[in-house]
Amino acid sequence: MAFSDFKNIAEVQMRYKIKFEEGLFILDNTLLPSKNFINDFEFNQKNIDIFTSEASRCEIIISPLLREMYKNHCEKYAFWIQKSISFDDILTGTPDYIFSKKSSLGKTVLETPIVIVVEAKKNDFEQGWGQCLAELVASQKINADLQRPVYGVVTDGNLWQFGRLRKEIFTKNAHSFTIDNLAKLYGALEFLANLIEQEELT
Repeated sequence: MAFSDFKNIAEVQMRYKIKFEEGLFILDNTLLPSKNFINDFEFNQKNIDIFTSEASRCEIIISPLLREMYKNHCEKYAFWIQKSISFDDILTGTPDYIFSKKSSLGKTVLETPIVIVVEAKKNDFEQGWGQCLAELVASQKINADLQRPVYGVVTDGNLWQFGRLRKEIFTKNAHSFTIDNLAKLYGALEFLANLIEQEELT
């Protein structure tokens, strides 16, 4: 079995006895990325059919936006693209993107996963969240720390949704964000990064 075999949140919930709730842990935080990023983004919007394929969404929107946010936190954390993780025969596979603690051994070693980002294939958020929650359960078990939350993001490039797994409770953030309000979306990603840094201090 693989992460992508989970078709919805309920399948993961039933297998791993996870409770579902909605809440608000990502607060409004308006923040613009760098001018260079904005210039590139506006150029792409004007000249390229960004949403024509999954590859274009990943290469033109998702990866660049995550990398832009990561630049502010690269001293403490690592950013992975298509890095396999595995806890057992069921919780195994390759998340689209992972943010983890930075290893003292260098950029080739994956430390504890903290944030999982999943692209909603064919704009299917139901399956996207099933896959993401399975990857969060795997991360939680790999980290061997139920108290420390792990976070998930599911996106089709346009719509961005956030979730959190702490102990046996999965919380889906009540507010979503869209690429057409770049300042709020980037602010939400930065808010999440700062939230994680604060949790590391407690």
